[in-house]
Amino acid sequence: MDPLQALAIIAAGLAAGTINTIVGSGTLVTFPTLLFFGYAPVSANISNSLGLVAGGFSGAWGYRHELRQVRSTLLALLPASLVGSVIGALLLLVLPESAFETIVPVLIALALVLVVTGPRLNRWAAGHHTDRLTRGRWIALLAGVVFTGVYGGYFGAAQGVLLIGLLGVLLPYGLQQLNGLKNACTLVANLVAALVFLVIEPAQIDWLVVLLIATGSLGGGFVGARVGRAMPPWLLRTVIVVIGTVAIVVLVT
Repeated sequence: MDPLQALAIIAAGLAAGTINTIVGSGTLVTFPTLLFFGYAPVSANISNSLGLVAGGFSGAWGYRHELRQVRSTLLALLPASLVGSVIGALLLLVLPESAFETIVPVLIALALVLVVTGPRLNRWAAGHHTDRLTRGRWIALLAGVVFTGVYGGYFGAAQGVLLIGLLGVLLPYGLQQLNGLKNACTLVANLVAALVFLVIEPAQIDWLVVLLIATGSLGGGFVGARVGRAMPPWLLRTVIVVIGTVAIVVLVT
């Protein structure tokens, strides 16, 4: 690997760590970058998942004050995210690579739709809050977190966007608290999926890529937690849509 390629992967990791902490969808930066440099899709996905765990830790640490405010809810949601991510990681390893190459463009397209429609979804969700969490809402919440965990364990792009939409509809918390919950749940999903990959399919891991992405994403998590809300949302969404479109083109050609 030449120095320019290594710097590009570190930069992608930095951007992904920042974006994941603020919104989610950081995989739409790192995954296409690895594809561009010729890495196989499944190997790129597994190495990317491992590398982004570092950014998940720094992003969740940056939201530690908000997480203390919703500690009981956090403890209830983390096991659901864990279960879902194990299922998703196993699906990635069990299904053939051809299935991954077919499914991922669809997932990216869905992620882009979610990124573009995110503000409208959040406005709609704001009108459906109540302070009382009924049993039915808890069941819906846990089922939704399991589903997003499966999605995150399999691929992960826009997992955070899915979670913010889900949590915003079902939980009566402010956006910063919801973002803290999102960061913690996605961290668990990515960490558990990474451990599954490490145990079952170590041959698919490119450790240099993992190190480069981890280096960038660790810093990105701190940056995202510190200045995330100051970034223009329209610009961030535009960048994600452009990069995601490139990923779809790379995968289907």
